[in-house]
Amino acid sequence: MSSSSDTTRTVVVTGASSGIGKATAAAFAAQGHKVIGTSRNPDSIAPADRVNGVEYRALDLTDGESIARFAAELGAVDVLVNNAGESQAGPLAELPAAAIERLFQLNVFGAVTLTQAVLPGMRERGYGRIVMVGSMLGSFPMPYRSSYVATKAAVRGFATAARFEESPFGVWITTVEPGQIDTGLAERRTKYLNEGSPHTAEFTKFMSVLDAKMSKGITPQRVAQIIVAAAEAERPKPLYAVGSNAPVMFAVRRILPRTVMERLIAAAHGLKR
Repeated sequence: MSSSSDTTRTVVVTGASSGIGKATAAAFAAQGHKVIGTSRNPDSIAPADRVNGVEYRALDLTDGESIARFAAELGAVDVLVNNAGESQAGPLAELPAAAIERLFQLNVFGAVTLTQAVLPGMRERGYGRIVMVGSMLGSFPMPYRSSYVATKAAVRGFATAARFEESPFGVWITTVEPGQIDTGLAERRTKYLNEGSPHTAEFTKFMSVLDAKMSKGITPQRVAQIIVAAAEAERPKPLYAVGSNAPVMFAVRRILPRTVMERLIAAAHGLKR
């Protein structure tokens, strides 16, 4: 993870109790690094679900005091993987303001605050890697996912801009955008749809297709490999995308007009435009 492949680093992975976070924590721990994995309630993680070599600590990214307490006890951090987050779906017109605010606090503001906490130490030591776990939805927005898409586009924006500021100090910030992943997230996704909504039929159809695609997605371990590779790179790229035919999708996006891409995305999910 530096000029020396056997250097032991301190790695923080948020949302390490399941999915991508758990797989990423396991991948770093397998390389012998000191790994701190966060969870809102570490005591609730069953022994069988814990990863050997990972120290679990409590962190609620929706709670400013929890973030401050966690950051104050961290010490030196070499790698920060901002992975924790939630998924949300529903027509924009029917998303509760409080739900949108909570999603941004968890997916964006918490990650930014934690990043701000570790940056001074990284600059002082002349080394740091920060990985924002985004989503390909940030690059290819879909209907009924506006709030989630906005949070993932926001973390990519923070990372892409701030890397100009921090790279001269040896601190590199990057974004990993996974496509469809089979993590069971569909069951945990919060959905908002008013009774009698004019979007009911289309929303139901869209979510059915989306969930089916997710069940055939790549594994969290595959995403973890990309995250580790990004952290190990001497000069990490601004963006890494994996899954959902990412190379083809990004190539096509460069060629086709945005209106055509919009129609293709709609057609792939059974929607008419």
